[in-house]
Amino acid sequence: MHTTRTEHDLLGTLPIPSECYYGVHTARAAENFRISGTPISAYPGLINALAAVKQAAAHANHSLGGLSAERAHAIEGACSEIRDGGFHDQFVVDVLQGGAGTSTNMNANEVIANVALERMGLRKGTYENLHPLDHVNLGQSTNDVYPTALKIALLGELRLLRRAMRDLASTFRDKAQEFSHVMKMGRTQLQDAVPMTLGQEFFTYAVMLEEDRSRLVEATGLLTEINLGGTAIGTGLNTHPDYAELVRSRLSELVSAELRTAENLIEATQDVGAFVQLSGVLKRVAVKLSKTCNDLRLTSSGPRAGLNEINLPPVQAGSSIMPGKVNPVIPEVVNQVAYEVIGNDVTVTLAAEGGQLQLNAFEPVIAISLLRSLTHLTAACRTLDEKCVRGITANQEELHDTVHRSIGLVTVLCPYIGYAEASLVAQEALLSGRTITETVLNKGLMSREALDELLVPRNLTGPFADHGLIPASARPGESATGSAVPEAAE
Repeated sequence: MHTTRTEHDLLGTLPIPSECYYGVHTARAAENFRISGTPISAYPGLINALAAVKQAAAHANHSLGGLSAERAHAIEGACSEIRDGGFHDQFVVDVLQGGAGTSTNMNANEVIANVALERMGLRKGTYENLHPLDHVNLGQSTNDVYPTALKIALLGELRLLRRAMRDLASTFRDKAQEFSHVMKMGRTQLQDAVPMTLGQEFFTYAVMLEEDRSRLVEATGLLTEINLGGTAIGTGLNTHPDYAELVRSRLSELVSAELRTAENLIEATQDVGAFVQLSGVLKRVAVKLSKTCNDLRLTSSGPRAGLNEINLPPVQAGSSIMPGKVNPVIPEVVNQVAYEVIGNDVTVTLAAEGGQLQLNAFEPVIAISLLRSLTHLTAACRTLDEKCVRGITANQEELHDTVHRSIGLVTVLCPYIGYAEASLVAQEALLSGRTITETVLNKGLMSREALDELLVPRNLTGPFADHGLIPASARPGESATGSAVPEAAE
């Protein structure tokens, strides 16, 4: 049989299992908020950040004479144990909760208090010796603890995402080099455009990722501003005048980040603009990552009834009814993560807008939305890198034939035969089924030698340059009305 201890709050008494390190406030919250089924312990970075805040607060309060050495050392030791991974299973409150995060703060206070009591050689629940609120929460409020801890947790997750994006960008760069000699047709509006290399196409994916990593660095800077020391609404009620600076300094050391105390703590307590900014950047990452995956799915479509330009590595069977079918499941799952992140951004936006007066009560849903976006984007980048991009191969013969057959090649000839004549060439080639080269030769517009020298990769995939193929006198002229007058090339 499980033994219990009795704890009480303003609503009355409640039996708490003796083995549990949380107390009455946590037990009530766990009962009240059966919403997502996901406890806050699912995000260890948030738990560790909460413990770091409490550890820094105990240090500051002891330094200022508000906490005895015995209590401060017990609290700090308990926080260190939690930051090392201990007691995370005791953080049982649902991530979605009312109260602006109060239940999360209460959960942390109670677990830390009971771990500290045991470190002092005392029983859990003997709060007359060390109290969750009077001592662990001294000089604090949920309203400065919760957003500060969330920012620290987000900083840690952002580091992981930036590394994953860096590695994925590096893999795209490697593929760009591998495919640097492979010609293909570029497309606009899904129609043939002009030639490019497959390497150029893959290089753009690397550039997009690197640009977004820079935007994440900018968003990271906003998260280093904290409101710790503001307590309930930012006035600093119940704190020592030197507390805010002491706790900021110690917390910066503990989490290895240069944190800044906001100039106006009242504004900082009600403002969630940094979270909105971060959410918008994560949406940007998601949108461009999804666009990249759309391209991979499209260019690998087939194998015989699609574009069939590249091969994605097969990772699992694609159908329960069609034997041999292999689907682009890795890009598909990344697409879905992107859709989730975009939806999370809407949630963050509405929650931020819904804040009232001196506090935003909806920070828990902002927290879970951002943490999910970050962790899922990180996993998506890692999965796309390791399970897909590294193993992509090119169907070079298919790509070569597509370029050779494409009507888009006629664009290269515009500087030599003029836009109007080039349009006629394109139309005739399309109707006759002949290639652009065959059509130009048939019409006597350019020589075989000139075409052979012009239609080489260096001329097809970069800025136009005068290679001396056509004398200036043979270039398209201008009529009196200004319209192009194509002339036969020598």
